[in-house]
Amino acid sequence: MATYYIGANDEHGQNPFTAGKRTPVMPYLGVPFYENQFNRPTKIKFLEACLRNGFAVYDVKPELTDTSITTRVRRINAQNLTLLVTFGYNAFGSGNSFNSARGISLFFSRQNPQAARSRALAEEIYEQLVNGTQQPGRGVTDLQDVGVLQSVNCPSALAEPGYMTNFDEAKLMLDPDFQTEVAEESCRGVCNYLGERFVERNNLGNYPVLRSGSTGNFVYLLQYILLQNGFNLTVDGIFGTNTLRAVTEFQQSNGLTADGIAGNNTWRTLLVLPPRPTLRQGNRSVYVRYLQQKLTSKLYPLGNIDGIFGNATRDAVVAFQRETGLDADGIVGPLTWQSVSVVGGGRPLPA
Repeated sequence: MATYYIGANDEHGQNPFTAGKRTPVMPYLGVPFYENQFNRPTKIKFLEACLRNGFAVYDVKPELTDTSITTRVRRINAQNLTLLVTFGYNAFGSGNSFNSARGISLFFSRQNPQAARSRALAEEIYEQLVNGTQQPGRGVTDLQDVGVLQSVNCPSALAEPGYMTNFDEAKLMLDPDFQTEVAEESCRGVCNYLGERFVERNNLGNYPVLRSGSTGNFVYLLQYILLQNGFNLTVDGIFGTNTLRAVTEFQQSNGLTADGIAGNNTWRTLLVLPPRPTLRQGNRSVYVRYLQQKLTSKLYPLGNIDGIFGNATRDAVVAFQRETGLDADGIVGPLTWQSVSVVGGGRPLPA
């Protein structure tokens, strides 16, 4: 594979949340979802997909604060990137109430110095998002006066796969599986644009066994995922002492054999892939955090998403089970996993 340098950018901020970039207040939860609660995790998952596919990556905005377009454009143009993908979420109307506007839009700028390539990139990503998600398509559009599209020196596309002001699409914003779908299909579009084969995420056969002394892009990917899980380590593609410590601690905290070797079971857990374990009150793991994310996206309140199966999480599980016709025992077994793992859905908009 040729060497490609892929940039990824997320719009707006989380700490603090950018004012106005939010859904209406979500029923059952009593709070809005903010745009960067979708943009940032989707960008991170896109970077992970690019690493898995052998690309070098650049995170344009690693900080949680909203960063000016001028600063981001300056950063991008200093990197000599192969291309840039930005993630956002659309809105329609005042933003204070839900409406029927929905669907996927991709944007490029005719003012970009590589406008034709920007359009081709946007079209490839758009095709994959329409084919790889349940979202309807709205088309590929020329968008003016957006710096990360027109003022950067590489092909650039902006993906907005839904509307914050559409109730069902607002719920999708916090659905980790929808975020993964958008990230993966966007990377697939990038691979098509570059003429490279796409490496599938959920096939564990694509992940090598890694141990002390290993190097390369998959070590970089391993470190990057561990970093997102709260481990403090340098992401350098070298499996050294700190990476060994992080892998071992991750294994211990998730009920795996703590041998410091990243094999199939460790990769499966890092990626939160099936088969998913039976969960009950008292458990702690990345699978509990995933469960909490799914329940929150379906509008079942449970407090903090912290990977700890406490009273509030059990109450949310029982409510979900009761409302979906399952045995309301608060235990997350195969039937509950099957139901909660569906992309989208959840509680309806109150009459």
